[in-house]
Amino acid sequence: MSQTANRTGTAQTNTALQFDIRGMTCASCVARVEKALRGVPGVDDASVNLATEKARVQGAAIDVHAVLAAIDRAGYEALVIDPSHQAESAGAGTGPGALGQAASRWPTWWPVALAALLSLPLVAPMLAAPFGLHPMLPGWLQLALATPVQFWLGARFYRAGWKAVRAGAGNMDLLVALGTSAAYALSVWTLLRGGDGAAHLYFESSAVVITLVLLGKWLEGRAKGQAVAAIRALQSLQATHALVRRGGADVQVALAALRVGDTIVVRPGERVPADGRVLDGSSHVDASLLTGESLPVAVAPGDRVGAGAVNGEGLLLLEASAVGADSMLSRIIRMVEDAQAAKAPIQRLVDRVSAVFVPVVLLISLLTLLGWGLATGDWQGALLNAVAVQVIACPCALGLATPTGIMVGTGSAARHGILIKDAAALETAHALRVVAFDKTGTLTEGRPQVLAVEGADPRRVLALAWAAQQYSEHPLAHAVATAAREAGLALPAATDARALPGRGVQARVDGEPVYLGNLRLMRELGVDVNAGQGASAAAVALLHEAAARQEADGRTVSWLASGAEGALALRGLLVFGDRIKPTSRAAVAGLQALGIEVVMLTGDNAGSAAAVARELGLSRYLAELLPGDKADALRALGADGRKVAMVGDGINDAPALAAADVGIAMAGGTDVAMHTAGITLMRGDPLLVQDAIAISRRTYRKIRQNLAWAFVYNVVGIPVAAFGLLNPVLAGAAMALSSVSVVTNALLLRRWVPVRDPAAAVAYVLALPALQLPPAAAADLTAAEAPPTAAQQINHEAASAPPNQGEQAMYELTVEDMTCKHCVGRVTKAVQGIDPAATVDIDLPTKKVRIDSSADLDRIAGAIDEAGYPVSARAPA
Repeated sequence: MSQTANRTGTAQTNTALQFDIRGMTCASCVARVEKALRGVPGVDDASVNLATEKARVQGAAIDVHAVLAAIDRAGYEALVIDPSHQAESAGAGTGPGALGQAASRWPTWWPVALAALLSLPLVAPMLAAPFGLHPMLPGWLQLALATPVQFWLGARFYRAGWKAVRAGAGNMDLLVALGTSAAYALSVWTLLRGGDGAAHLYFESSAVVITLVLLGKWLEGRAKGQAVAAIRALQSLQATHALVRRGGADVQVALAALRVGDTIVVRPGERVPADGRVLDGSSHVDASLLTGESLPVAVAPGDRVGAGAVNGEGLLLLEASAVGADSMLSRIIRMVEDAQAAKAPIQRLVDRVSAVFVPVVLLISLLTLLGWGLATGDWQGALLNAVAVQVIACPCALGLATPTGIMVGTGSAARHGILIKDAAALETAHALRVVAFDKTGTLTEGRPQVLAVEGADPRRVLALAWAAQQYSEHPLAHAVATAAREAGLALPAATDARALPGRGVQARVDGEPVYLGNLRLMRELGVDVNAGQGASAAAVALLHEAAARQEADGRTVSWLASGAEGALALRGLLVFGDRIKPTSRAAVAGLQALGIEVVMLTGDNAGSAAAVARELGLSRYLAELLPGDKADALRALGADGRKVAMVGDGINDAPALAAADVGIAMAGGTDVAMHTAGITLMRGDPLLVQDAIAISRRTYRKIRQNLAWAFVYNVVGIPVAAFGLLNPVLAGAAMALSSVSVVTNALLLRRWVPVRDPAAAVAYVLALPALQLPPAAAADLTAAEAPPTAAQQINHEAASAPPNQGEQAMYELTVEDMTCKHCVGRVTKAVQGIDPAATVDIDLPTKKVRIDSSADLDRIAGAIDEAGYPVSARAPA
């Protein structure tokens, strides 16, 4: 039964629609539905996902009724998903028969349980035979037990198989129906012909095969439900109501009634119902499930808050800026669902195989029947061998191998703040060999900060600069105020403050005029910038040397002069620049450790670019680039066939993000960048780039494992059955196991967590000066006067940093997926492949691996990971 979402049934604009599809069971079903959809006029492209049981259709003028009719003719049922509720539907109907099960009062496992109860007496003789017991049920009792399993509980296979035949195709259901029907019919014929004939009946084969296939489908459905847990977790962040202040009263309204511009009241402990800007109040908000940020973030008036965040201790008033489907949370849910519904390029091979899979299996089954029958004359045995061929063939595992890996991989990434918008980006990222970073806002903070203060009394220089600019809204004034507060300074009183366009600012502080600006202003004021007035010539020369050094690195220098009228003197200078993010150096080092070349592309001047490259340890950078130049640079980087990624955050990065093999956007940037990129990082942390590559590599490995298992299973299983070495019962069990194993293997991706060496980040933060003050002035800053820097706060962690390369050290790792002594041997071999002298001690029950080695911890963990065993935790022992 098909349903539509609107009265006209036609979408006349270029759009994409999604449909829930009921009745698909294998890769052949997917191929048939896609073929039917692509044959509908107006449909430009169609993609069907077996794991989510959804179809995505794109086109300029899609007739919904025609699409639903095409799906119905192909033998399946469909329900169009209303685009306005697409995010809410994500993950809601996953699993076999999800459209119908929602309304059922019975648990989903009851057909399996009932089939098992009816089949157990039939298989009891086989189970008792090893013990010398040979009980045998009367033939008519076997018929009575097998018939409801065959035609009632197994009716779904007949219905789906008949629809496939009507559509001129085949699927897994057809194979099961034909195989079990043959065994059942042979048994009935034998029973009618020979009276009882219980010893030569095969009712247990037909009944047990159906039971095992039902069990496999039920387990598969449960596993697929777990695979969409990430979307369900995101859905749980959506509030259902909002408290809105209207006309001086607080009114609770449904989320659908919320409008842009409404004033929202968010009480402590409540979820934020919409994106908005804080109007009043201050608090901490927890957005960990949305951004992966581990700690609550402080918010105050003017700050922006996203829907789904949990308010902490304070009452907040927000002005709604995006509501409902336009909120960032809803957009994230849609992006994750679209990625999970997309088809990875590696799936194309599966599509080609599935198109001919069922006909080839039926042909092999027929040849098996004729070959054994003609060769031996035992047509009963020949029929059982043919049945085993049909039963063991499993296009389900082929159909599930790729989509389940993508579903779980994108879900795990989303939980850690990495949004993967399309499957192609996920698949391509594993092969990246070059990562190009934009500078401003990506590797740096993207806003001016006071990087250094020079002068005889740097604290006084900073205080005077703060006082002179306290009424200014200029970005440099904000930077000065922030630096002064962080230094614990008191704001001096200032009067007569005013801006001097193109030159700087002036004010009167403590009765004396103060000027802050460029060198041109100093000369206009008659300040002697050569010999120094009121200061030694040597001190002024030191200021000039410092200014020249900072300006060579592309930084901005502001000079400060004060004194009596007519006797102004230089007091010092302030250096402004864009500070490098604390994790940028660790991110660059981590990528380089993976064998990836890191390049910086920036439109900034060469001096600034050179300073940042030097600080980050980059040997290659390009400066003063226009947006189009960045795209050309990326093409040149990939000219030798290497896969190239671009990481950026602004509108000017959009052409480069589109030109790269994989575009990675920082969520703190512009919407244009996020829409252009295939991967979006929900935090402005460069370390997430390494994490995105890591989850891509892990997911691609799981997909390859799944495909290898599915292909090998069929390549080995079908010939074994054809040669008469497998009875139908074991074939049914193997078929059920194949699908479940593929999904279960993909679910191991849920345990993925970012693994990185903290030593590089610690070393970098220790080397970062919070404010570069001269040694003499720095000595005047006592612990009581100045707050501790980030470096001081983590000094206690330095002792735990791993030793330098070449020194013997003890490491302790937690390694997942180890199950036996063979796994222990492979992990040991991987470690000793890096360091032959390493000693490895593995405690299998706890998954703990203690390693005594002189090799780098990153290399050891990488080798274990490449061997197929994820390292979930690591530290110096």
